[in-house]
Amino acid sequence: MSKIMTWCSGLALVGAVAGCGQPVAVRTAGSRAVAIGSWGRAITVPGLGALNKGRNAGVLSVSCPSAGSCAAGGDYRDGGGHQQGFVAVERNGRWRLAIEAPGLGALNKGGNAEVSSVSCASPGYCAAGGYFGNRGSNPYVVSSGRGFVVSETNGRWGRAVEVPGLGFLNRGGNAEVSSVSCAGSGSCAAVGFYTDGGGHQQGFAVSEQNGVWGRAVEVPGLGFLNKGGNARVSSVSCASPGNCAAGGDYTSDASGRLQAFVVSETGGSWGTAQEVAGNLNTGAGLGAFVDTVSCASAGNCAAGGSYDGPGNDMFVISEVNGSWGSAREVAGNLYVPGGGTVDSMSCASAGNCSAGGTYDYGGYNAAFLVSEKNGVWGQGINVPGLSKVARDAYLTSVSCASAGNCAAGGSYDGGGSGAWVVREKNGVWGQETTVPGLGALNKGSVLGVSSVSCSPAGSCVAGGDYQETGRYALQGFVT
Repeated sequence: MSKIMTWCSGLALVGAVAGCGQPVAVRTAGSRAVAIGSWGRAITVPGLGALNKGRNAGVLSVSCPSAGSCAAGGDYRDGGGHQQGFVAVERNGRWRLAIEAPGLGALNKGGNAEVSSVSCASPGYCAAGGYFGNRGSNPYVVSSGRGFVVSETNGRWGRAVEVPGLGFLNRGGNAEVSSVSCAGSGSCAAVGFYTDGGGHQQGFAVSEQNGVWGRAVEVPGLGFLNKGGNARVSSVSCASPGNCAAGGDYTSDASGRLQAFVVSETGGSWGTAQEVAGNLNTGAGLGAFVDTVSCASAGNCAAGGSYDGPGNDMFVISEVNGSWGSAREVAGNLYVPGGGTVDSMSCASAGNCSAGGTYDYGGYNAAFLVSEKNGVWGQGINVPGLSKVARDAYLTSVSCASAGNCAAGGSYDGGGSGAWVVREKNGVWGQETTVPGLGALNKGSVLGVSSVSCSPAGSCVAGGDYQETGRYALQGFVT
C-alpha cells in the first residue's frame, strides 16, 4: 500500500476499484448500497480474501453512478509478497468477486502496483488508474514506477495499459496516475505526475474520447511555473465530456516551497495552469497545494487544499462560468494551531458543494466539514459527535447526491479506533456513526473509511480497510 494519510498516526487507508466477477450470494443485506440516512453492514470485498494471500489489502476508491451499481479499486498482497491492484463491481445491489485488474499483473514486473482511483460515468462504464513499478527500501514508497489506465465498457474490463505517451515523457522513470474522472461512457480524464530526463517531477493530463485514450501531455503552462522542478496534479473532475478541471502544486524556485494551481479543460482543450490567487503563501512552511477538485457543470467547479498562513490554513476556491476566483480561508470557530487541509470536495450543482478534511488542534487531529450554498461558503464545523469518541479524527472523503444531501467518512483513534460515516440531509449534518458491522470483522486497531460515493438517487457506498488477525493483516471492506 502506498496511500498512508499524512495525519493518520500509522493508519494505512487502502482502497478498492471496480472489477467484474461472478455474483456472490452471501451477506446480501450488507452488500447493497443504501439510501442516505441508513448504512448497510460492512462486508469484506467478495473474493479479495482469495487474492490477498499476503494479508495486506484495502479499498482506496469507490464510484457509484446509480443506486446499486458501483465500482471499487485498491490493492492487495499476493502469496509472493508482491503488491497488486484489483477492481470489483456492484451490479443490481450485489458485489461481484474482486479480480486483479486485467493485464496489470503482466505489466507489474516490479511487484508493486495499485489501483489508486476509479470513476464511473454510468453502470458498466468506468475507468481506473494507478501505478506499477518497483519498491524502494520502504515497501510503501515506489522508487520507480509507471502510470496505467484501464477501462470498463458495457460491463467488461479491458486490459490495463501504460498511459499512452507517458513513457516518452517519463524519462526519469517514476510516474503515477493520481486521479481519474469520467463524465460520459468512454469519455474520461486522468492526471498525475512523471519524472523528466533531468530528474524533475512534472504534471500530466490525458483524455479518453469515444473509448480510446489519447496521449499524455504536460499540463500546459505548468512547466513554466515549475521552476523548482517538483510538480504534481493531484485531482481531476469532469462535468461533461471535454469539460474538466484539475489542481495540484509545483515549486516556483529551488527552495522547495510549494505553490497551488488550478487548470481547466474546455471543449476538449486544456487551458493554461494558473497559480491559485489569494496570497496563500504567507507563512514559513511548505507553501500551498490543491488536494481536491469537483465540477458540477462545465465551468462551475470548486477546489480545496492547504496553505501556510496566519489563520487556519485550509482554503476553498470556486470557478464560476469558467473563471476561477480568489481562494478564501475556511471560516468558522476551528482551533488550528498546527494547520490543516481540505482533503475532499463534492459539488452537486453549480454553487452547491460540500468539503471536508482534517486539522491539527495542538498535537491532536479533528475532522471538519464546510458547505457552499448558492455560491456562498458557510462556516466550517467539526464533524458532529466525533469529539465524544475520538482524540484523533480524520476525514478522507465527501460525496453529494444532491444539493444539501451528502455523506462523508473517515477514521478515528483514541479510546479505541474506528471507521465512521456521517450524512447530511436537507443541508443539516447529522451525528457520525461507526460503520455498521465492521466491529465484527475488525480484530485489531487499524481501520478506516478511505472513500465514499453517493449516486444521484441518494444511495451511498463507503469502502476502506480493517485489520484481520495479525499485526499487519489488512483486508478491504465495502458497506
